[in-house]
Amino acid sequence: MSTPQMSLGWLVLTLLLAGCQAKPPAAADPSANAADKASSWPRFHGPNGDNISAETGLLKEWPEQGPKLGFVAKGIGQGFAGVTIADGLIYTCGNIDEKTVITALDLDGNVKWQVENGGAWTGEHPGVRGTPTIDGPRLYHESPLGEVVCLNAKTGERIWGLNIFDEFGGKNISWALAESLLVDAARVICSPGGPETAVVALSKMTGKTVWKSPSAEGDLAGYATPTLVEYQGLRMIFTLTSRAIIGVNADTGDLLFRFPHKTDYDVNVLTPIFRDGRLFVSTGYGSGSVMLKLTVDGKKAAVEELWRSKALDNHHGGVLLLDGYLYGSSFAGRWVCLEWETGKTMYQARGVGKGSATFADGMLYMLSEKSDLGLAKATPEGLEVISQFKLPEGGEGPSWAHPVVCGGRLYVRHGDFLYAYDVRAE
Repeated sequence: MSTPQMSLGWLVLTLLLAGCQAKPPAAADPSANAADKASSWPRFHGPNGDNISAETGLLKEWPEQGPKLGFVAKGIGQGFAGVTIADGLIYTCGNIDEKTVITALDLDGNVKWQVENGGAWTGEHPGVRGTPTIDGPRLYHESPLGEVVCLNAKTGERIWGLNIFDEFGGKNISWALAESLLVDAARVICSPGGPETAVVALSKMTGKTVWKSPSAEGDLAGYATPTLVEYQGLRMIFTLTSRAIIGVNADTGDLLFRFPHKTDYDVNVLTPIFRDGRLFVSTGYGSGSVMLKLTVDGKKAAVEELWRSKALDNHHGGVLLLDGYLYGSSFAGRWVCLEWETGKTMYQARGVGKGSATFADGMLYMLSEKSDLGLAKATPEGLEVISQFKLPEGGEGPSWAHPVVCGGRLYVRHGDFLYAYDVRAE
């Protein structure tokens, strides 16, 4: 019978022999998936909420038929929500069997889990609007019907949920809620609108109310996603109600200002853009753009108008601020560049037609609502679409979801389909 010392010796010898026969360790994975795992787009319009990607080394021109298609995912449901990306998973949502369904996919486009978040919006332009927000291990989402839910981002397990209309006495708007939830430290910010409140802060851990702002003169919610800023020592949340631009104290919920901004059908959509004491919004149907000057005095704030422009009346495709210039599509379908300081129109051009855009590596990635994708340099000198192609057929309805560039890929959602294109330069 062997002694313990002999057994240990044989074990060491066995391990040494196995090590000699083992294959050398594999080299680091250079694939797109390895790059994607280190990349993140955790909320609507990216990490900073400005719709600007930090990606570099991307194609400056596409092949005639478009860049290489990495995968096509189907089964995400009908809707206009974009994608968020975090920790190796892609998230979006859509209508499936008259339910709002949140979907998590892996980086190859395979469904990892799907979880319902209440009923579906089946009225005009049916589908989900708001994009999931990822905050560490948790996912937050607001359905078009006001269902706010917190899920485990890895498994989809429900942590808490509530309906903001039931909780705060609001009512839905003509084309249903479209905001993507904003996480501010330990709070989740959402905008039920109505006679009781305009904006509320919920505990991100429990869903309990932390604060609720006063009503903004009874305004219903807009379709905008809020912006969080800190300026001259005051933390503020800016958003659009159905009929105004409002600012609330991010720590207390106090209503700081309400600046009237009316448009046809009460459609105020744009996420407000703030820079150096100036606040910009734009609205479609000919309403146009307005730049406001913000003044802060302790815990108080006020705004006054600096300039207006009718050239850029952005519907819901979003506007980008790049190096002192604003870029976006007008309601009539012309791409417009305005000077931030003055509102001067730098150009108006057809481009790919009315739509949305994102920015990465010096380029505008433009998506028309008719499924045309374009690539152009972001310069105020003029718009030159360098490359253009059309999404494959199959997606229903207009292509309203905003494109995303992350991990060397261009993600484009159209209806029940999600397309992932490889846009890395060789």
